[in-house]
Amino acid sequence: MPKRKDLNSILIIGSGPIIIGQACEFDYSGSQALRSLREDGIETVLINSNPATIMTDPAMADHVYLKPLTTKSIIEILQKHPNIDAVLPTMGGQTALNLCIEADDKGIWEDFGVEIIGVDIDAINITEDREKFRELMLKIGIGMPPQASATSFLKGKEIAQEFGFPLVIRASFTLGGAGAAIVHDPSEFDDMLSHGLEVSPIHEVMIDKALMGWKEYELELLRDKNDNVVIICTIENMDPMGIHTGDSITVAPAMTLSDRTFQRMRDMAIHMMRSIGDFAGGCNVQFAVSPDEKEDIIAIEINPRVSRSSALASKATGYPIAKIAAKLAIGYTLDELDNQITKSTSALFEPTLDYVIVKIPRWNFDKFEGSDRTLGLQMKSVGEVMGIGRSFQEALHKATQSLEIKRNGLGADGKGYKEYETIIEKLKVPSWDRVFVIYDAIQLGIPLKRIHEITKIDMWFLKQYEELHFLEMEISKYTIESLPKALLLEAKQKGFADRQIAHMLDCWESEVHSKRMDLNINRVYKLVDTCAAEFKAVTPYYYSTFEEEIETPDGERYVANDSVVTDKKKVVVLGSGPNRIGQGIEFDYCCVHGVLAAAECGYETIMINCNPETVSTDFDTADKLYFEPVFWEHIYDIILHEKPEGVIVQLGGQTALKLAEKLDKYGINIIGTSFQSLDLAEDRGSFSTLLKDNNIPYPKFGVAETADEALDLAEELKFPLLVRPSYVLGGQGMKIVINKEELEAHVVDLLRKIPNNKLLLDHYLDGAIEAEADAICDGEDVYIIGIMEHIEPCGIHSGDSNATLPPFNLGEFVLQQIKDHTKKIALALNTVGLINIQFAVKDDIVYIIEANPRASRTVPFIAKAYKEPYVNYATKVMLGDKKIKDFDFNPHLDGYAIKQPVFSFNKFPNVNKNLGPEMKSTGESILFIDSLKDDEFYNLYARRKMYLSK
Repeated sequence: MPKRKDLNSILIIGSGPIIIGQACEFDYSGSQALRSLREDGIETVLINSNPATIMTDPAMADHVYLKPLTTKSIIEILQKHPNIDAVLPTMGGQTALNLCIEADDKGIWEDFGVEIIGVDIDAINITEDREKFRELMLKIGIGMPPQASATSFLKGKEIAQEFGFPLVIRASFTLGGAGAAIVHDPSEFDDMLSHGLEVSPIHEVMIDKALMGWKEYELELLRDKNDNVVIICTIENMDPMGIHTGDSITVAPAMTLSDRTFQRMRDMAIHMMRSIGDFAGGCNVQFAVSPDEKEDIIAIEINPRVSRSSALASKATGYPIAKIAAKLAIGYTLDELDNQITKSTSALFEPTLDYVIVKIPRWNFDKFEGSDRTLGLQMKSVGEVMGIGRSFQEALHKATQSLEIKRNGLGADGKGYKEYETIIEKLKVPSWDRVFVIYDAIQLGIPLKRIHEITKIDMWFLKQYEELHFLEMEISKYTIESLPKALLLEAKQKGFADRQIAHMLDCWESEVHSKRMDLNINRVYKLVDTCAAEFKAVTPYYYSTFEEEIETPDGERYVANDSVVTDKKKVVVLGSGPNRIGQGIEFDYCCVHGVLAAAECGYETIMINCNPETVSTDFDTADKLYFEPVFWEHIYDIILHEKPEGVIVQLGGQTALKLAEKLDKYGINIIGTSFQSLDLAEDRGSFSTLLKDNNIPYPKFGVAETADEALDLAEELKFPLLVRPSYVLGGQGMKIVINKEELEAHVVDLLRKIPNNKLLLDHYLDGAIEAEADAICDGEDVYIIGIMEHIEPCGIHSGDSNATLPPFNLGEFVLQQIKDHTKKIALALNTVGLINIQFAVKDDIVYIIEANPRASRTVPFIAKAYKEPYVNYATKVMLGDKKIKDFDFNPHLDGYAIKQPVFSFNKFPNVNKNLGPEMKSTGESILFIDSLKDDEFYNLYARRKMYLSK
C-alpha cells in the first residue's frame, strides 16, 4: 500500500542544543526525515532551537521555527498552522520524545486533532518505564537480569539488601545514562540512589543485579505497518557490560557471536519490537550475552525511535535508516521502497557488510578539570569517529587515527605507557585511553589471559591486538631499504600509518610513502554498497584499503579500484572530524553548505570526513564521499588519486586548518585564503606587527617559550595576564593569572602538556566589553555579515558567552571602529572567504583580541538570524566564481537574536563550573527577543558576571 493520503502537513520535533548524550546524530536523522517527507510532497514544519545545524536551515523545511522546545511553543505553532495533521517525534532523541509525551499528557495533540506517527505513546511509556518494560519482557518470555523498581529511598535500600552487590541503578525516562551507576560498595549506594530518584522525571529507578563481564550487543530494526521487519545492523561492543554504549568502542558486524546465538538474538529483537506496540518506524534493542559456552541472552532495553546508533548503523551499512523510517511513518511498506544505494533492490533487503567498521568515542575531559575520567553507565563522550576497513585491525587503526588526539594509531608512536603498575591500573578502571593501553600491555609482555581477566574484553579482540604487536616487532628488525614488500603490504592492510612504520624503521614518513609508491602499494577505494557487491551501487561512498595485485592471463598486473576518476573540475572539502568542545556541528553546517555551493559553481564535489553523526557524511551530500580519517596520509592519497583543482580548508574548523601547512608544502592549491595568511593570523608576533602597521590597537603582549621568559615578560606587561598556547581551538589551555606563582604553575603545566609550544601572554583588559564580527572578503571588498556583543565581560570564551546580534550597548563611535578594523584586517591578511575577529572594548577604544580567517562558530547563528546563506556566498567567493559586489545582501531581523551556550556539567558533578577563557559549552540555542526590555534578556544581563573565573 502506498503512502497515506490524509497526511499533508507534518510537524517534526528536533533535539535542541547539543549536550553530552544527545549530539548531532539527531540533526542527521531529522535532516534525513525532512528530505524524505518533502520528496513525497508533504508540507514540513520544524521546531528546533539549535542554530548551528543543517536541520534548522531555511531550505530544509517549509517552515522552520527556531523556538524553545516547550509545549508553549508547540501550541503557538499549531495555532499558526491549523492544517498540521501529524507529529513525528522519533527523530529528535529523548528531548523530542519527552516533549511529545508532555504535550500528550496536556491534551495538546487531541485539542488540535494531531496524530502521533512513527511511534505510539504506549510504546514510549512501556520502554521508558523500567517496571512496565520488565513486566512485558517476562510476559513474552524474554530473559531479564534480576531487577526491581523503586520509587522511594526506603524501597531502594530493601532491594539492595535482597540482591547484594555489585548493583546497577538506572533512572527512568532519562537520556545518555543520566542517573545511572554501577555500585560496588554499599557505602556509595545511598548517594547514587538519591541521585537516580532525583534525575528521573517520574522519580523511579530500576535496580539490577550487575551483569559484570557479560558481552553487549545492539540491533537496529525497522518495521512497517504490514509487520515486515528488517534488521539493518548488528553492533558488538568491544567493551563488556558496565560502560554506556555511547562511551564504548563498537564494531559491526558482530565479531564474536556464534551463528546460533545470533539467530536467537534476531528472533528476540523482532519479538520485542512487535510486542511493545503497533507502530511503523525504527527501533534500537540492546542485549547482554553471557561470556560462557551457554551464551545466555538477556534484554537490556529497547528504544522505539532512531537512536545514536541509528546514525552509526546508517553510515556503517549505507542504509539511510531515518529516511526510510520517515517513509514508513507515512504509510509506505518496506517492499514498496527502493534501497537508496543500489536503486535496484528493495528496502526490505537486509544490508550485508563485506568490510568492518569500528566506532571510537571522543572525550573532552581536559575541559573539565578535576572530572572523573573513568567510564561507566553515564555517557561522557562528546563525539565519535568511525573507521572502515577490510579487517577489524585496519578499521581500528583508522578510527584511532581519526580521533585527533596526537596519536598515529595503536602503538608505534613512542607515546604509550611503559610502567607495569600504571598499565594494570588503567586496565582495571575503564578510561578514555584504554583502547591504547591494551596495546601497551601486550608490548610490555602482560599475558592476554591476564588482560582478559581484568578487562573482560573478549579474547578474539585481544588476539587481534597481539597480531599487530607481533607485526610491529617483525618490521622493527628491518631498515627502510631492506623491508620486504610483503611485510610492508601486510602492515598497510592491517591499518598501520606510514608514520607508524617510519617510527618502527627509524626513518621519515615521506620515505615510507615513496617506498610504497615505488613498490606499487597504493590505496584502492571500495564502495559502501549495502549488499557486499552483489548488486551494482549507484552512490559514490568510498573507504580505502590495500589489496594484493591481480595478474591477468596475459601477465598484466593491477589492483581493483572502485573509485573511477572523472575529467570534471573537482574540489575537495575537508571535514571537521569528531565533535568536541570548541569544534562542533557548526563546522559540519559550513562544510555541507560549502559542498552545495561548489556544486552550484559546476565543480564535482569531494567530501573527506570520518564523523558518522553528521550530514556531511551522508552518502548523497557530495558527489563523492570518502569516509576516511582527516589525517594527512589519507587526504594526500585521495588528492593524488582525484587530482582536484584545490582543497577548501576554512570550513572544517581547526582540524582542516591544521593541514593547510602540509598542503602548501606539497604544492596543493588551498582554495580561498592562502596558508601564509592563515599562518600570519595564528602567529601573534607577525599579526601584531600587521596591526601596528595599520594603527590598530591591541593589548600589550609577549611570546615566551620557558617559564623564566614568561616571568620576565610579566614584569613588563603587568598582571592580570591572559596566558595561552598557539594553534589551539576552543581556548584550550587559556587562563587568566594574577600573580607570579599562578603564572609559573600554569606555564610549566602547559609546556608539559604541549611541548615546544610558543606561549602568548597578553595584558588582560579587566572589565572590558567583548564583541566579535564575522565578514566575507574577496581580496578587494569586505562585507560584514554580523557584529555581536557579548553579554558576559571580556575573559569568558566567546563560545561560552551569550552573544547578542546586533549589539545592544555599543555607541556609533565604537561600532565604526569595529567596522574599520574588520575591513582593514581582512584586506591586510589577503582574506578570500570568511574571517572572524574578536574585540575588547575599554574606555571607548576597540582592541583586537584575535582574528581567524576561516569559518567561525557564529556563522550559522548569523545566517539563521538574518535569513541569509552566508556560507554559500563565501564559498563562491573562495572559488573565484563571484565577488562581493555580485551579491544582493538583504539581512532581515526584527529585534535581537541571542546565541545562548548550553553546558553538560551534570555529567561531571564535582567539576568547577566557573567560566573563563577556556571553552566548556557543548552546544547552543538561539533566542529571539523583540526588545531589550524582554525578561529573558534582563535575567541574562543581571547574571553576566556570576561565573567569571580565572
